[in-house]
Order: sequence, then C-alpha cells, then structure tokens
Amino acid sequence: MRVAGGQEIGMATDLTVTSDLAIFGQAGPKHGSAPDGGSTDFLPWMLNMEDAMYNCISCETWSAYKMRAKNLVTKVVPVLKKGDEWVRNPLVRTDSYVDDGELVYGESVAADKVAAAKELMAQCTTDFTKLDEAVNELVWKFTNLFPQCLIKSIDGIRGKKKFFWDQQKLANRHWLAANMNHEAWLGFNAFDAKKATGKDVIDFVKYRQLVAEGAVFDEAFAAQVLAKPKD
Repeated sequence: MRVAGGQEIGMATDLTVTSDLAIFGQAGPKHGSAPDGGSTDFLPWMLNMEDAMYNCISCETWSAYKMRAKNLVTKVVPVLKKGDEWVRNPLVRTDSYVDDGELVYGESVAADKVAAAKELMAQCTTDFTKLDEAVNELVWKFTNLFPQCLIKSIDGIRGKKKFFWDQQKLANRHWLAANMNHEAWLGFNAFDAKKATGKDVIDFVKYRQLVAEGAVFDEAFAAQVLAKPKD
C-alpha cells in the first residue's frame, strides 16, 4: 500500500517505480484525519485538479496501473510469475483502455471475475526481479549524465513541490495536533477496534446528527458512534 501518509511520503520522492500489486490513495477523512503530510500540496501538481480533489477526499484506493495512466508514477512492473510467464495483476483491467465508452484501464475487474483472478494469483509466486531491473535501469540512465547538471535539473522540479509544502506545513501540523483530541480520537479508536467490533469506522450519520444537535463531545458521545464489540 502507498496509502495516506505512505502516499504523501511517496509523492515527496522524485520518481516512483512500483509493483503492479500496489494500491494508492488517501484514508484520512474515513479514519479521523486529513491528508496534511503533503497530498494537498502534491496531488494538484501530479494529477489534474479534479482527480486530485476526488482522490484526496473519496478515500478510494487506486491501482498502480490507474496511477500510471494518470501520471502519478513513473513505471509499473508485474511481480507475479506462473512458471516462466509473468502475470500482470489479474484483479485489475489491463487488457483494454475503453469499454462501452468508459475508461477501464487500471480499474478493478468485474465482480464475477474476482474469484478466478484470486485463483490465478494463488498459482503464482512473487518475484521482484523486474522491480529490481527497473530500478537498476534508472540508476544506470542517471549514471550516464553530468551529475551537477542532473541535480540542478532535479532541484528545479523539486522546488515547485516544496514551495506549496512550505506554505501549509505549519498550519497543517497545528491542525493535526488539535484534531488528535477530536475526530482523530474517534477514527483511530474505531480503526484499532476492528478485530473486536468487525467495523473500522464510526457511524458517520449518527456523528453528524449529534454535531447538528450541539451534543457535548465526551465519552457518551463516543459511545453512540463507535461500533459495539461483537458477541
């Protein structure tokens, strides 16, 4: 996974080479936080504004192939192998770009194909050879360039990302600290209690109703929105 803080750290890097089993996205608004570690700064540069907004707030996870199509990552390589044959992630559409007028490249396969895809995956071994080769290829490509000219070029691109990061980093840090005693307290506890309750999120509708009523944020409030332990 390159999700939430993981995605933010990943976008702070210069280039991304990824396994095709990886998933990408944000999770903050679902679990009591917000993407304040860089996603709100980096996503609008790396995706278009519409995709950046949706990816940031939907809490959906997108496949490596979808992110490659949207130019968030540099290269995607398969890591599953059946015998001598490489198998691209069978849970993701890579056979077509458009189907019935819809963009489908990088989207999940249809529900009726999931079982067969998982069966195929069970027959495969995981092999990171192609991932290592892709990284080595990049290293060798950059080895054969003037180093000072290379780093100056890299710094010129980095500067645009760092500019917006610097504008918001202090406010983001202060907000995160304050939020730990509010929505994050509920969201993190819900996530941590999943084994006991079977649910990793709060009752969002009830939460909104209590807020609208002006209910005091206390343990009684929390008891009404957190899932109860399973019998």
